Amino acid sequence: MRPSPTTSPNHHDIIVIGTSAGGMAVLLKLLEQLPGNLPASIFIVQHLARNSNAEILVDRLNRSTQLVCEVAEHEKAFAPGHVYFCPQDHHLLLQRGRMLVTRGPRENLFRPAIDPLFRSAAAAYDSRVIGIILTGMLQDGTVGMQAVKRSGGLTMVQLPAEAEYPDMPQSVMNEMEVDYTVPVSEMGILLRELVSVPASTDHKVPEDIRYEATIAERVMTQGNGLSDDMGVMGPQVPLTCPDCGGALWEVKNGHLGHLRCHAGHTFTPESYLTGNMEALEETMWVALRMLEERRTMLSSMADQDRKRGSKYWASTQEERAEELKVHIERIRKVLLASANAKNNGTSHFQSDTDAEAEAERA
Repeated sequence: MRPSPTTSPNHHDIIVIGTSAGGMAVLLKLLEQLPGNLPASIFIVQHLARNSNAEILVDRLNRSTQLVCEVAEHEKAFAPGHVYFCPQDHHLLLQRGRMLVTRGPRENLFRPAIDPLFRSAAAAYDSRVIGIILTGMLQDGTVGMQAVKRSGGLTMVQLPAEAEYPDMPQSVMNEMEVDYTVPVSEMGILLRELVSVPASTDHKVPEDIRYEATIAERVMTQGNGLSDDMGVMGPQVPLTCPDCGGALWEVKNGHLGHLRCHAGHTFTPESYLTGNMEALEETMWVALRMLEERRTMLSSMADQDRKRGSKYWASTQEERAEELKVHIERIRKVLLASANAKNNGTSHFQSDTDAEAEAERA
């Protein structure tokens, strides 16, 4: 029988962890170091594809740790000694004493995303939070870690040199002073020490962090738009949201800053560029299809004119079809080059099969 842990409101009893590519193996190594009576609650966001199965991953975690691991549930209370794993295609937010699990707008191109969890934890529990960023690509988690730091919490990242994908921990280090940069093998001992250290009582959550957390929670749980509030959060910029085409506002609540649209989609500068390119490619595929359909119709019209003996019109339609062929080939080359570049890289998230296989190998 596992001993019952107890927590104190004056200690670091809220641990939030964010990871992406390569994350499952690292999570297993970290959680196996922690005792079942750890006096803290742990919340995890692992980037997953929409068709993933969080239950499979949680079952694997339970076989490797003394802690109780479960999939987070909407409006459920949480307890120390438990690990709460965000389900696929949902965000995980924290309020005082309970979790919110919702299918809100994507942030940094992801759902689940790391920033919403970290931001809400900082707003609700200020200096009691320990934020941890592990292996992963792009910048998700950096803005959230800034919120944890500015609210008085502790920050920790996996040593980038040992991370399978160092982008996420390195991004955090580039934008802020991190309290602890350590290999995963040392995180367990360090966390056992930190959860017993009294949390600072000198910090208040900055108003901009509390305000954005409130706005994001309202959008994710109630679906309310942000048009009336965005001017307060920052200036509008001459850019449009890659996800919905809406206007974007710049939110500067840290060194990095980020963009947020009226519908709630949020981007760091790097994730905005990635989303912008994906939207551009989608538009180009549509244009390619429409040009091919137009060329097919022109060729058909040329055949009909030729059968009727209208050589002039048949020739005219064929010339127009050949002109379209040039544009079609140019677009096709651009799209194929982009596809080859993606195939030579790595996806920003894992399917449940990939993550499960990674867990089993660990």
